[in-house]
Amino acid sequence: MTNERTSISPSTRVCAIIGNPVGHSLSPAIHNAAFAALGLDFVYVGFRVENVGQALAGMRALENFRGLSVTIPHKIEVMKHVDEIPEVDRHIGSINTVINEGGKLVGLGTDGPGALKAIADAGVDLTGRQVLMLGAGGAARAIAFTLARESGLARLVLLDINQELLAGLTADLAAGTNSAIVGAAMNEASIRQHVREADLIINCTPVGMHPKVDATLVPAELFRPAQVVFDVVYNPLETRLLTEARAKGLTVIQGVEMFINQAVLQFERFTGQAAPVEVMRRVVMESLRS
Repeated sequence: MTNERTSISPSTRVCAIIGNPVGHSLSPAIHNAAFAALGLDFVYVGFRVENVGQALAGMRALENFRGLSVTIPHKIEVMKHVDEIPEVDRHIGSINTVINEGGKLVGLGTDGPGALKAIADAGVDLTGRQVLMLGAGGAARAIAFTLARESGLARLVLLDINQELLAGLTADLAAGTNSAIVGAAMNEASIRQHVREADLIINCTPVGMHPKVDATLVPAELFRPAQVVFDVVYNPLETRLLTEARAKGLTVIQGVEMFINQAVLQFERFTGQAAPVEVMRRVVMESLRS
């Protein structure tokens, strides 16, 4: 299979990623390989965008402009410029996908569902379980709302060093879900307490991301048997947090699983067809390993 196109015509449908920067994004390679695998007349490109409103107006005006992936720093701002957003994504307060339905722009998020699927695919049932989330930023918001609404967890504990961010997410979750929500300042003592109590630990911070791959928020001696550790960082594929958890015999979930899942969900909304998941996975893995 190849991700090279033979032609682009006036009937070709366009999808894109917008953000600033976007040069590092794997999305064009992933989606173009998937379009080619299914023989679809689609193309996916990257646009560095500063003015989100103008970008969305352009999308609305162009009949063939089918879909957008939205990345940092535009996931919140873009909500102001679409026509329809599901209730759960309004509560989350950010979206990462826009679909052009004949000039009506529909915004939604795929990060939360992508994370939930990664957890389910690992054979983890969160019913009645305690979840610890490290970080309260954009990725944490999407995952926290999805888990609090759909996983059946017993309690969700959020830790962050940014008190304003933490208080905002904690309050929004308490108002927008029926789950027990606890927010606490992130420090050595709170990490020690809550890691021991957690059934699932999710790192939603950039700690451990390339190039600072030797960093982790959770000392390995805090792990206990039967815990699950999920790191949303996907570069490197195996962070120090996951390496140390795996060495303790724990179930680990790599961030790349969430990344692939959210891209699959976007592709299926863009095209209306089942995604060639293994093609997309191969492109991601090859890109990250190189």
